[in-house]
Amino acid sequence: MRHARLTIAGLAGGALLALAVPTAAQAHVSVTPSSTAAGSSSVLTFAFSHGCDGSPTTALTFDIPESIASVSPTVHPGWTIEKIADGDRTAQVVYTAVTPVEDGFRDTIELSVRLPEDAAGETLAFPVLQSCAVGETNWSEVAEEGEAEPESPAPTILVTEATGDEHGHGAEAPADDSTDEHSHDEATEVSDAAATTSSDDTIARVLAIGGLAVGVVGIVLALTARRGATKKP
Repeated sequence: MRHARLTIAGLAGGALLALAVPTAAQAHVSVTPSSTAAGSSSVLTFAFSHGCDGSPTTALTFDIPESIASVSPTVHPGWTIEKIADGDRTAQVVYTAVTPVEDGFRDTIELSVRLPEDAAGETLAFPVLQSCAVGETNWSEVAEEGEAEPESPAPTILVTEATGDEHGHGAEAPADDSTDEHSHDEATEVSDAAATTSSDDTIARVLAIGGLAVGVVGIVLALTARRGATKKP
């Protein structure tokens, strides 16, 4: 009996641990970029769904990497926005909640940035200071390659190679001679078919008119013959 109780307790503890691990893993501020190509404009969507140990979130302070020259915060009806400058660049963006966001409710913040043109292969970190009604959490730690994820990871993006259309001017597609020739052949075929159809229609009309004329002549001859037969004694 005692062994059974210990087994049940162990299973229950294991289940609670299994539930707790994903919760802990999700307890961070994540970022989803609309583009990662070097030199491109990208909208970074930061998301969170937790407070500080259960306390409602009152503000989010985003640190902008020095390599990013400009940032445009997206207006959010539930937050006020402040841009903090460092020289001629925006070093921080502070979102303050009009109504504190309760723990367990999800919200998102968007920042539009221009990714550096020479940053392909680099990981850009956007540390976030989450201020709450009670306490705060600084999501600023960045793990080195091969290291486990830290307890308070900073949101990061990996910049990829430029694609050539970062400024909305993609390279024009080269002309396809085979496609043009094919289109020309199709146009010629259509033209020939139209000419053939027109010719066929003309012939058909001539034949129809000729047939009608022949029919009229036949009727006249028949009537003439009938009248002649009627006049004979």
